[in-house]
Amino acid sequence: MPTSILAKYSDPGPPWYTIYPTALQFSAAVGAEAYEHWLRELPAKDPISLYIHIPFCRSICWYCGCPTNIARLDAPILHYLSVLRDEIGLVSEQTRQALPVSDVHFGGGSPNLIEPAEFLGLMELLRRRFAFVKTAAVAVEIDPRTFTLGMAEALGATGVNRASIGIQSFDPLVQKAINRVQSEGQTATAVENLRRNGVSRVNFDLIYGLPHQTVKSCVETATAAVAMRPNQLAVFGYSHIPSAIKNQRSIEKIALPDNAARAEQAAAVAETLVAAGYREIGLDHFALPEDELTLAQEAGRLRRNSLGYSADTCKTLIGLGASAIGRVGEGYVQNEVALESYSRHISAGRLATSKGHRLTDQDRVRATVIERLMCDLQADVAAICAAHGLDPVPFLDAVERLAMLAEDGIVDVEDGFIRVRHDYRFVIRAVAAAFDAYLDRSP
Repeated sequence: MPTSILAKYSDPGPPWYTIYPTALQFSAAVGAEAYEHWLRELPAKDPISLYIHIPFCRSICWYCGCPTNIARLDAPILHYLSVLRDEIGLVSEQTRQALPVSDVHFGGGSPNLIEPAEFLGLMELLRRRFAFVKTAAVAVEIDPRTFTLGMAEALGATGVNRASIGIQSFDPLVQKAINRVQSEGQTATAVENLRRNGVSRVNFDLIYGLPHQTVKSCVETATAAVAMRPNQLAVFGYSHIPSAIKNQRSIEKIALPDNAARAEQAAAVAETLVAAGYREIGLDHFALPEDELTLAQEAGRLRRNSLGYSADTCKTLIGLGASAIGRVGEGYVQNEVALESYSRHISAGRLATSKGHRLTDQDRVRATVIERLMCDLQADVAAICAAHGLDPVPFLDAVERLAMLAEDGIVDVEDGFIRVRHDYRFVIRAVAAAFDAYLDRSP
């Protein structure tokens, strides 16, 4: 990919478009009252997804932008779990009956900091308050540095069938620079304990563009990762925004690779994973040929949600815990981010919704176009517009950046059909951004 294209489209970079509109558009105009109404209107038989946020880690990773808190003792975690159980009760009481659940994801932070007995109790409560389908997918994010055999046994006992393990890099120099020292041995042990306890599907997270990273170290990490044969790998590009993420201020900017080096790293990792038998999924995921993501992509039903690429087709996502984002029929909602505010609302017997966004008809059209671009690297904009009763001609004419993208050779546009050329998949977010009506395009 030409360096000039990278400079033009990759810095500072558009949103990741896991949802549209992005959380930057959420406002207090949508609060607990609207969320209660939306919950009551949910169809009783439509499967839903659950996201449970556990915002605690033992130490801070300097690259991380997730909402989390340092808990060196268990007392704050136990208090949070007590509040979380109350929220589960409050939310489930808003619906007409126990909603069927087909997909559950525990994110963080480090969910495996929960004691095994506490996790068993939490899962039992969720199954009591919601109607889990027999084939429900239950996933948990894992930090191998704090993952115990007891927790692996608890995951298996409660029906967890997928785990996502953060690796980022196995290079000791990089690990020291991001304050996350994690050996290959720790990771391999975690994988072994998961699989022995029936958690058969394992995902890895890798990052390129970190301080002191090189193409060589990225390839070495990818090679070590595929030797453990995970089902999926997510390969993210590090976004350095210390003005918004305070812990990133501990990372030396001078040690970060430039855009050209980042592109080389991304391409080298992709080449390594494809050579090892993995299929490219959208922008930054890779999966084995028989994995659900690969099958979803082949069937044209790959989705993009707040967790990244997914085979989950549920229209409703209920977010539980501090900062958790939910998606219901009319729009998005987000809980209070600060633990104190979140706890105060729930303890007072009210939902902790702090902000959200009510979707417009234009939002829905743009969200569909952006999702198809991010998932398939192509979108039939004319068909999408027609399905929403919208004339595609003025819609496409209003996308000012589309002609520039075509002129730069990034996309081909014909009769309302947009296709991103494969060599430019790493700037797919820039193509999606062309359809973002909220993005500030000021100089």
